Amino acid sequence: MTLFNPKTCEFAEFDAETRRLLRATVDWFEARGKTALKHDDRERIWYSDFLDFVKRERVFATFLTPAAQANGDPNKRWDTGRIAMLSKILGFYGMSYWYVWQVTILGLGPIWQSDNAKAKAKAAALLDSGEIFAFGLSEKEHGADVYSTDMVLEPKGGGYTATGSKHYIGNGNLAAMVSVFGRRADKPIIDSATALDSKPTQEDYEGYLFFVADSRHQNYKLGRNVVDSQMYVAAFDLEQYPVAEDDILHRGEAAFHAAMNTVNVGKFNLGFGAVGACEHAFHEAINHAENRILFGHKVTEFPQVQALVTDSYARLIAMKLYSERAIDYLRTASPEDRRYLLFNAIEKMSVTRQGQRIIEDLADVIAARGFENDMYFPMAMLGLFGLPRLEGTVHVNMALSLKFMANYMFHPSDAGLVALRYLPGTAPKGAVRAVSGALSWSSRKLTPRASAAVPQLRSEFAGAQYPTVPTRRDAADDEFLFRQGPSSGLGRIRFRDWRPVFEKFAHVPNVAVFLEQALAFQTLLAAASPTAAQQRDVDFLFALGELFTALPYAQLVLEQAEIEGTDAAVLDQIFDGFVREFSKNALTLHTKPAATKAQQTRALDLVRRPVADRARFEQVFAQARSQAGSYEMNA
Repeated sequence: MTLFNPKTCEFAEFDAETRRLLRATVDWFEARGKTALKHDDRERIWYSDFLDFVKRERVFATFLTPAAQANGDPNKRWDTGRIAMLSKILGFYGMSYWYVWQVTILGLGPIWQSDNAKAKAKAAALLDSGEIFAFGLSEKEHGADVYSTDMVLEPKGGGYTATGSKHYIGNGNLAAMVSVFGRRADKPIIDSATALDSKPTQEDYEGYLFFVADSRHQNYKLGRNVVDSQMYVAAFDLEQYPVAEDDILHRGEAAFHAAMNTVNVGKFNLGFGAVGACEHAFHEAINHAENRILFGHKVTEFPQVQALVTDSYARLIAMKLYSERAIDYLRTASPEDRRYLLFNAIEKMSVTRQGQRIIEDLADVIAARGFENDMYFPMAMLGLFGLPRLEGTVHVNMALSLKFMANYMFHPSDAGLVALRYLPGTAPKGAVRAVSGALSWSSRKLTPRASAAVPQLRSEFAGAQYPTVPTRRDAADDEFLFRQGPSSGLGRIRFRDWRPVFEKFAHVPNVAVFLEQALAFQTLLAAASPTAAQQRDVDFLFALGELFTALPYAQLVLEQAEIEGTDAAVLDQIFDGFVREFSKNALTLHTKPAATKAQQTRALDLVRRPVADRARFEQVFAQARSQAGSYEMNA
């Protein structure tokens, strides 16, 4: 795993046409140069020249048209691997360029998920002609409350008229099709105040609709750009906008699920935008530090700078490892394997926040140079502070991730803890013996016995018998993403045992320490599980979630490290950082006012000191330092 370098990257993992389009995109930015890039960003100039390139080369059309709508074009497909790569490239050159692409993806989501053949054919034709799209979900008064909407559709003749406002809608100025979420005036919708405390019925969803609008229609009233940026993030009003039958994408519960599943597809790209931005920022920071002389020494010779550079490099490599492996889980997803929903949330939430941390640390390396007007770095700073807060805040994605915690941590890897669910009543002795060894290494050996003793366990264990997920960069259409089905049922998703992945790398000193922490966290959850009151305390759960999400993040890092043969020194340095962050988050949990005495005690059991190794540190720092001079964007 190396840093992205536009001057040398060949995109060898992709087919010929994908390689051509990725190379053409890089060449367009490099030919344009950093001076023009910075000028347009500073002057807030709409990127019509970039969209002309996209139209000419049919980049969006090729990458964002599913095979079912491709009219036989073998190069058109929805391929998450190459979508992720283009997201990284666009993030590398500027988040505004990434944003117009990202919002087009979101706008297409409800269309490709629908049964409306006319709308899909229209979208495919518009993509082919170089148009962009928008996702009309957010509203000023409701924000992330997807149950509420003031976009009201009144039945009229054979269709409707829509009246209402949308806010924070990217591409809302020029989108040929805007996928708009609204509600019927004559049907009920869900009361968001009670939605999280009770399970809505199908009838409760009857009022929701997804329909398409055209930003050029006279009843579409474009408001201002709500951000001070080159991108256009619109406020717009629909005033008695006519909605025909052919404009309707989804009705009722299907409309609600289309909103959730579109975000599932789109938010994945935020992590790759973060990776690209951090890679460019790292190149600038290390180039500056290696060539800056202070008090007779290069900046890279100062110990504090070496620590910052090494941590940032290791953190960035970890982001790349996790993200590459997460692609595989997304591409192999199916109705029977929905683990991608956890890994997807972590890609959006954790990878972007790791990127923000990198920018903060590199800012201390590059110092005042990072604010100068000829540098990419200020663009990265703004972008990396924005990404964690888009497509559902960190808090929203943490709440989603926590829904998987019990099954990831305990089912079915620990036979005893699975059996614990069935103990009340007539549990046989075999199950009780399994419980007694629940957190021991032998619990996995007890699985067959526990399964025989408690028949319900058979389905539990069968639910996690997944085949090994292969590396997926093949030229295939990821059509499942547009038939994800209901966004509910997360509690039924099972995971394979996470411990063997860590055991395989236990020879790496800090992986072994992190495994100790992970097992101690498992003990905390079993011995001092959250109370009913704590399960309603988002602040407390967030602290718990920081610890939990570190495990699947580390798991996928290790899985990809095995695939790529990542250098053991780099891996040890990555986990040095993981151990420190896990200990810090354990102390945060310990100090939470809501933590019980048992939780306070068990939280301290998670605190570990990473294994220090000066030779390993110097080896990784040398790798990071060697990036100096390897890339600088054309002027």
